[in-house]
Amino acid sequence: MTGHMRVLKPHPAIYAFYDGRVAGYRFAEHENWVDEGALALGIASYAIVSGQEALVYDTHVTLEHASAIREILAKDGVSSFKVLLSHWHLDHIAGNGVFADCKIIATEKTAAHLRNRREAIETATYEGPPAILPLVMPSRTFSGTLPLQVGDIRLEVIEVNIHSDDAAVVWWPDERILLAGDTMEDTVTYVVEPENFELHLADLARLDALAPARILPNHGDPDVIASGGYSRGFNRAMQQYVRALLRCKSEPELRAMPLRELIQGPLNTGWITYFEPYEEVHQLNLQKICPSS
Repeated sequence: MTGHMRVLKPHPAIYAFYDGRVAGYRFAEHENWVDEGALALGIASYAIVSGQEALVYDTHVTLEHASAIREILAKDGVSSFKVLLSHWHLDHIAGNGVFADCKIIATEKTAAHLRNRREAIETATYEGPPAILPLVMPSRTFSGTLPLQVGDIRLEVIEVNIHSDDAAVVWWPDERILLAGDTMEDTVTYVVEPENFELHLADLARLDALAPARILPNHGDPDVIASGGYSRGFNRAMQQYVRALLRCKSEPELRAMPLRELIQGPLNTGWITYFEPYEEVHQLNLQKICPSS
């Protein structure tokens, strides 16, 4: 099940456990959230490591992936683990059970979302199979910001409303690296809460004000991640795309525009890359923005 998982090193202290974007590779033949929402687009969980300590940022799409992450880090000398959940969506929390003996940190909103859907998630009636059973809940919650120390590394966790209203990103100020979860996505963002677009834009601007040197998303191009991550322009590409979607409400000609043309500027500058499966994501986004069109 983890045969296609690659371990990338975008920074000497950062591991990216990447799976997906492999032609012909599926988790299961029937429709399921592991393939449709994660592996088809490519997904990474991260670990920031200092000495014997690690912060695991999301526990991946299956218990097997989470077990592999823990085993790889343990072989490299890690004996103390903390987990941070980027948000509550299933492809980011499915491996929590492997870290049930560790501190699992999340925003208060993430914990509430999981608590409210726990029975449905455990019985595979929320987004279908596979079930996450048992769903291991966060053991520590926060709102706003949270300082974290991982060995000698000083981090800040920042709560934002981007993609989902409960997102938590990791800011490493000394290296100016931002671990962005699903707040930014290459090729384009996956719209879940279009009613919150203005809040998304405000918080994207707040993250841009940090002036990150590198951005590491959970859904992105593995080659870009392996080379160190995305530039600050990645954030600006997300802002431009969200604004374009908002314009689609009143400008029907934009709805018919091919995705490549709609995002031509960020593609030409190299802020993002083009990955064909995001054509379907873009069409789904348009349906959420303009359901009657």
